[in-house]
Amino acid sequence: MNKKANTTYPINDILSKRWSPRAFADKVVEKEKLQSILEAARWSPSASNEQPWFFILGWNNDATYQKIFETLVEFNQMWAKNAPVLIISVGKQINSKDEPSSIFKYDVGQSVAHLTFQASIEGLYVHQMVGFDPDKAAELFQIPEGYEAISVMSIGYIGEPSMLHPRMQKAEKAERERKELSAFIFEEKFGKKSEII
Repeated sequence: MNKKANTTYPINDILSKRWSPRAFADKVVEKEKLQSILEAARWSPSASNEQPWFFILGWNNDATYQKIFETLVEFNQMWAKNAPVLIISVGKQINSKDEPSSIFKYDVGQSVAHLTFQASIEGLYVHQMVGFDPDKAAELFQIPEGYEAISVMSIGYIGEPSMLHPRMQKAEKAERERKELSAFIFEEKFGKKSEII
């Protein structure tokens, strides 16, 4: 299914084709592709090179996959059960100076963005979720104090919308939308539209 973004200005084709499906094909993700997308996350930017990201990977319904699945809210369980890969992202809350980090979530987000871009290059799709129970994840995976489960990702090849519950099919087929650039690109003060737009 092609849901290429209708951009105002040109962007890389990989980015314009990236979107977050809920329908995933019953097809195994190759180990080499998973390795590449995790390598991309590894090399994402990191403040002071702290690299506060960690990933718990469940693959093809193994025991880890099943535990990640248990943390999802019911709505996400309805569709994520078809994804061949589930990953929990975890962030380290304390920096190397033993101080609370104010940027660890930002850096984890960057690593996930890089992972997502590489997944697109590999022909895979990623759907990120915060609809899960981070406390249950901490319990199931024995995530220690000072670390926080931040999100879950489903990864796989695109499937057919018809495989989804009827209430999800409309959104799966809908055209992608974004705010206009003028709504969030400012100059001089917050809210004053930039002349670059």
